[in-house]
Parts: sequence; structure tokens; C-alpha cells
Amino acid sequence: MTKLRSLILFFAVALFAACNVQPEKTSDLKLWYNEPADASVKDDPNGWRDDREWLKALPLGNGSMGVMVFGDVNQERIQLNEESMWSGSVNDNDNPEAREAQQEIRRLLFEGKYKEATALTNKTQICKGAGSGHGNGAEVPFGCFQTLGDLRIDFGKTSEFENYYRELDLNDAVVRVKYTRDEVNFQREIFTSYPDQVMVARLTADRPGQLSFSCTMDRPEHFKTYAEGGQLIMTDALPDGKGGENLHYMARLKAIAKNGKIAYKDSQLVVKDADEVILLLAASTDYVLNYPEYKGRDYAEVTAKSIENASKKSYKELLKAHLSEYQNYFARVDLDLTPAEIEPVPTDKRIELFRESNSDPHLVELMFQYGRYLLISSSRPGCLPANLQGLWANKIQTPWNGDYHTDVNVQMNYWPAEVTNLSEMHLPLFDLLESLVKPGTKTADVQYGNRGWVIHPITNVWGYTAPGEAASWGMHTGGSAWISTHIAEHYRFTGDKEFLKRMYPVLKGASEFYVDWLVSDPETGKLVSGPAVSPENTFIAPDGSRSQISMGPAHDQQVIWQLFTDFIYASEELGMENDFVREVKEVRQELAGPKIGSDGRLMEWAHEFPEVEPGHRHISHLFAVHPGEQINTWDTPELVNAAKKSLDYRIANGGGHTGWSAAWLISQYARVFEGDNAKNSLNTVLRKSTSPNLFGQHPPFQMDANFGTTAGIAEMLLQSHAGVLHLLPALPEEWPEGSVKGLKGRGGFVVDMNWKNSRLVSAKIYSEKGGKIRLLYNSDYTELSLEPDETNEYKVELDSGK
Repeated sequence: MTKLRSLILFFAVALFAACNVQPEKTSDLKLWYNEPADASVKDDPNGWRDDREWLKALPLGNGSMGVMVFGDVNQERIQLNEESMWSGSVNDNDNPEAREAQQEIRRLLFEGKYKEATALTNKTQICKGAGSGHGNGAEVPFGCFQTLGDLRIDFGKTSEFENYYRELDLNDAVVRVKYTRDEVNFQREIFTSYPDQVMVARLTADRPGQLSFSCTMDRPEHFKTYAEGGQLIMTDALPDGKGGENLHYMARLKAIAKNGKIAYKDSQLVVKDADEVILLLAASTDYVLNYPEYKGRDYAEVTAKSIENASKKSYKELLKAHLSEYQNYFARVDLDLTPAEIEPVPTDKRIELFRESNSDPHLVELMFQYGRYLLISSSRPGCLPANLQGLWANKIQTPWNGDYHTDVNVQMNYWPAEVTNLSEMHLPLFDLLESLVKPGTKTADVQYGNRGWVIHPITNVWGYTAPGEAASWGMHTGGSAWISTHIAEHYRFTGDKEFLKRMYPVLKGASEFYVDWLVSDPETGKLVSGPAVSPENTFIAPDGSRSQISMGPAHDQQVIWQLFTDFIYASEELGMENDFVREVKEVRQELAGPKIGSDGRLMEWAHEFPEVEPGHRHISHLFAVHPGEQINTWDTPELVNAAKKSLDYRIANGGGHTGWSAAWLISQYARVFEGDNAKNSLNTVLRKSTSPNLFGQHPPFQMDANFGTTAGIAEMLLQSHAGVLHLLPALPEEWPEGSVKGLKGRGGFVVDMNWKNSRLVSAKIYSEKGGKIRLLYNSDYTELSLEPDETNEYKVELDSGK
């Protein structure tokens, strides 16, 4: 067995002032603070500016409802979200003029006339109408994911308080707030229940009759709040972007008090002199994920029943149901990188200290599990998938409309789903994907005259599948190929044949489009995609023009190769063999593949064009390294070396400067087995792109950095994409000792590992469905054949003296 040199790094962190309140058990996975977020600070109406206090608030979610708890003392603010709270409506954005110009654009590109080709592309290969409103679509038909509003709890006091403490415990998904005022100890416990579909907030005091407050609900626009039937109700409709209204919504609030009095008057709920109060809040819209109507849910009845049913249960019963459902997911995985006792440092201070030290194993543990927590909270089965902001937005105009970007972002949201043992959380993405096939089929026909279906770099809850309003970024025809690769990935981890049968027509339709879309390069004879972009990147063409449009960019070629590979695999798994399957096999053989440039880097375009921005945030031409599988150490070692050079070049020129792109680099470096470089990229995320509440930053806030970071840490510890179960493939020197439990590999193999002195000590491999797998650690292979529900323990002898 190959020997490894081990280095133990000693970690020290400044001890926070002992006079401050600390969590009872500092080893727990908690975000905790000694100060509230200031609920009196108004949000900036500019959707592209982050709100500092909102980024201190703590997120809760049950997939359909999201809340942000500020934890302020005098006036609590709980900012509300509902998964389908979208303005806009269904709209025809397909451009019938696009098809006629494509042959001419290809001719110009093949002849090297990039300036002319770019001009014609910008004129013809765009959507009809306003599109996404250039990312500001709240008032156009594309619409925008936006805030449901705010629940405000006014305690009517301004006196001093002490012993303040608030936390979000990831182990139980409960926010707690504690403080002392006038010698009375107050406490709040808040959670969002998936089983009961309500937010539950319990307010208590250790002396009787001390709870008096008023509640209101509002939002920046389009709302009316009133009292009715012992509830406070907020409701209205959002604009459709065409001068009318579309989506209707409702939120209901009910209070249950122990002693004291409750009154509902006008637009307020008032509580006086209670010992304990439980607030129940339910929210819904009339949205249904069903093209083209997207309407039909009885939101008034849904919310009424949720409140009614929850009101019949005790707080203990509500909490028990919540914990049972949530912990079934969250408790599957455990990560321990901290051999010593954790220093009691508030989370916001811990982030500040990390910016100086670049070292805090517990912060890594917290960030890893936080991504899992956020995915569970924003993507439960039966709900809409997590969007650019997960489930949490406090504006009317959310950045980039809070939509689904398919040129990396929504895919990145789901990178941690399988490997961190949350396969069920992946399911909402497939529900959305299925809903896009019909509108995408229309787009494929109108825009291209092709079979199958297609989407471009953006989509929404209204079935938008057309290109964007600018070809430079909107002509990303690879969107449907990329997002469809999640189908086979989910199947490879779960072995769910019924799922694969359900999604097979989606894979087939996506493949049909690209079989029709590819054309022969007159110079090489290989099949290439185009006109196409390498997402959002720009090159200098031989004619001196700056262009984004070319034939056969590496990204398109790679995602199409992966799609075809997945389709062939799915066909074999389902016993499908027909003319179209054979055609896809033949077409894949003729695809132009990855190439290495004269400088040794993996080429981003079919020709060696200089980049306008060498440190561009996208690394789309490295898709085949991660999350794809076309480039790997075993099959294509030369391409792996070229990919390493491309990564290093991007970093050297300022790449990875946004949260999500730095997060992607973690997985990229992990896939080429460079653990220390992966850790450096992780450091960049934590140091430059992490908010006080650990939300990721583009900036402004985007959730994909959180999900990408969690996935990247998992890739450093376990990989299974290349046909082997690879243990500790990219362990950095800074993690010489640790353990992880519950990570998952392809084939449904669940892995527990512990290591010491940078060497694997032992691993337990559990098989859910049974099967054979090759186990790899360093350069040693072990063949395993496990029965369903069987566990195999793999032990490594440590060198003496190590």
C-alpha cells in the first residue's frame, strides 16, 4: 500500500469574550449569535442590493414555506416566503424568425466571419418579447419569485435587555431566541413543519402574564390584511405582466394562548397578559405545476385546513412530527473534522476569524451540513425545486428574478443531493423538468424545426423555454442537455427503475433535439453544435471582433456527449434497442470531442481563441471533469492534465471570484485529486462569499454557492463517477484526522470512513440494493460483492510510528 506523508496541523482560534452567552453544547451543529438582526431596518427596494440585517436572519423551510427569523427583541420580524410566489404568467416567447437564419449563421462562422455571424445571431436568435426583462422581470410576463411578506410581532417595549442568545440548530431545524428583560426570562422557539404544513412559533416567559404583543402581516405591494374567523388573513393577487393579475395567494395566522386574552381587530392580532402563546401560520397560492394552465389549487381551503388541523395538536405533538420527518433526512450523514473541543465562538465572529486564519475545521463541518439543511428546507418531495435563492427572498424584484438558471445554477443546487444521501430532495427538479417538455417541444419546432424539446439558460414556473433576450448569454442551447443529465445520475444512485421509466421519454426527447441540431464541420467532418455559446464567456475572433457565438464550443460538445451516454445507458437498463438508440450511438461516435491547445490547456472553443476575460467566472468547458464523467484519470489522463492547467490558469487570472464559481472549483480540483487546491477554493468561499448567516454570495445572495460547497466537500471525501468507489480521493493536509458517515456512491453504496494522520483507518460499505463494486484507496483496489442490506468493513493497517 502506498505510503503517505502525514502532517498534523494545529488549529487555534481566538476565544470569544467569556461574558457572552454560549450554546449549552458547543459541539452541536448550530449557527448561534449574541446579537439580534435589527428588524427596524427597512429593506432596500433595489432588488440587486443585499440587506445586511436580512443576511443576519436565520432561515427555516419545509419545502413549500420559507421564513427568515430576525430574533429582534422589541419587534420581531419573520420574513415569509411561499415556493410558488411568482408574478408573471404563461407567454409566447418563441421566435419564428430564428430558424430561417441559422444556416446562414453557420456558414458565416465556418468561414471565419464572426463579426457578421454575431450581428445576425444577435438579431435573430433571441426570444420574442421582453424575455426575462434582463433579469428584472417582476413587471413583465416572465415574472419574478418574490417575498410573501412579513409577520411582525410588536412587544411594545423599549427597555434594556441582557443575556441575549439566538441559534439555528441544524440537528432539529428549530430557531431559538432567549433574553432577559426586567428580570423575566423570555424564549421563542420557531420551526416550519412539513407534516403539518405550518410555521409554529412558541413564545414563553418564566413568570405568568408576561406576554403581551400585537401581530401584523404585510408586504411591499398587492396585499390586504384583515381579521376573520379568529384568524389574521393576508391575501391578494400578483400581476401577470400583461396589465392584469394572475397568481392568488393567502397567509393565515392564528394564536393559541395559555391564560391571557387574544383579540383579532381590523388588521391586527393582539395578545395580552399570556403565560405562553403558540402562533400558527399557513400559506399557499393557487399555483399548480401543470402546463399551460398552472392554476387550480384551492389556496383558501388548503390554508384553512392546515390551521384547523394544527390547532388540534399540542406544541409537543407538532414538534415531534416535525422532528421525526426532518431528522429522517438530516441525520443520515455526519462529518467530524474537529478532533479537539470546539471553541465557543459565535458564528458571525467565526467567519470573521476565518478571514484571517483560513483554518477552522468546525466551520467547514457547519458549512457542509448547512448546505444539506438548506436543500432539505427548500426542496421537499412534491414541492417546487430550489431556485437561485433556494426558498428565501425578501424583495419584489429578486436578483435575476430568483429563477432557474440552467447554465450551471439550478444544476449546482442539486449536486449534493445524491452523494450526501438526500436523493428524495432531488425529485422536485424532475417534476419541473417534466413540465418543461411540452413548452420545450414547441420551442424546438418554432425556433429550430427540430424534433424533441429544448430549453435555454433560464426558465421559470410558467414554462419559459425560449432563448434569452440577448444572444450573448441567451443562446445557450445546451441547457436541456445539462439538466437532463440529472436523470441518469439519480438512477445510478437509487436504482429506481420506475423513476427511469417515467423519465425515459424526457431523455429521449432531449436526445432527439440534439441529433437534429448537430451539423458536420466542413474542416474536420465531426459533428458540432451551433451557433452556440460557452456560457457567458467572450473570445477575440480571428477577424478582431469580440464574440460569444461559435460552432462546437467545448461545453456544448461535452453536455451533449453526456446526454447521449446517459440515454444509451438508460436504454440498456430498460431493455430498449431500436433504430433511434442505434442512431444516438452512431452520432455520439461522430461528436467533436475535447481538444488540448498549444499551451497545454483544455480548449474552450473549437479553435484557440484568446479570452477577453482569462479569469472568467464560468468554467463551462470543464463540465466533462465535473459534474460530467467524460474526462477522468483512468480513461483520459492527458485531458485531466490539460484540465488542471485550465483550472490553474483561471485561478491565476482571478477566476473563482463569485461564490458559486469558487464552489464549483472545489469539485473540479477534487476530481483531479488536488485536495489542497480544493481546500483553497473552499477557503475562498468562506472568506469572500459567506454572509453572517452563512448564505452564499455571488454577490448579491445566491443559494447555489451553499449547495456547491457542500457537494465539493463530499467530492473531496468520496467519488464514484468513474466506476469505482474512491475513498478519500482529495483529502487536504489540513484535515489529517476525521470521520464521515453516510455519504453515498453510485449503486446505492453508503460509506462510513475514519482516518488518522492523513491515512484511512477503516471504512464500512453498506449496500442498499446489493451489487458489485470496486473499492479504491490510494492505488489499491478491492472487489466487493454485497447482498441487499449487507455491510462490509474495510480496514487499513497504519504504518508503525504513524
